[in-house]
Amino acid sequence: MNPTSGFIYNVFEWITRFAYLNLLWILFSLAGGIIFGFFPATIAMFAITREWLKGNTEKPILKAFWEYYRRDFLKSNLLGIFISIIIFLITIDIIYIQSNTNGDLTWTYIPLFAFMLLFIMLLFYIFPAFVHYDIKVQYVMKNSFFIMLINPFNSLLIILCLVPLFFIMKGFPALAFIFGGSSYAYITMWISLHAFNKTNKKNGNPVNIEN
Repeated sequence: MNPTSGFIYNVFEWITRFAYLNLLWILFSLAGGIIFGFFPATIAMFAITREWLKGNTEKPILKAFWEYYRRDFLKSNLLGIFISIIIFLITIDIIYIQSNTNGDLTWTYIPLFAFMLLFIMLLFYIFPAFVHYDIKVQYVMKNSFFIMLINPFNSLLIILCLVPLFFIMKGFPALAFIFGGSSYAYITMWISLHAFNKTNKKNGNPVNIEN
């Protein structure tokens, strides 16, 4: 096989992998009734992208996906409860502020949006931290917050990568259906791994804020 053919083969192989992983993410989310399937499927997707980034690409995707999905089903849904509660509280605050007709609460939009931005940035690290560190859910949240604070450049890099990806997916909805989840997972996992390694070097040991 000449270099050009080998390159083309690798490109199509990775395209197939991303599409297949995204399809599994959708199917397993639906299999759990979305409510109970979304978070285990998302964790499985991030776990597989982590393995790819570490150079482990030989294991069958379906077999690996099912193993991660089954193993972390309860733990990932517990994480989902934490995330859902925060999203619910943010939604209630927005509805309450918008329902205030006299405008007395308009100023509260500033701290609310600041909190929303902080929460969105936190979400960038939650799923990668979940699959990278073998710790309890509450410490996943703490670790993610800590890593987000001390790695602002990595957070900015994630945003710079995801913004053009968002507009591409928005312009071509079919691509969002085929590659949306897996491409998001790969980008955030890739940058998060750099943040984890940087944090570990600063601390001299793996991050594990359990005290």
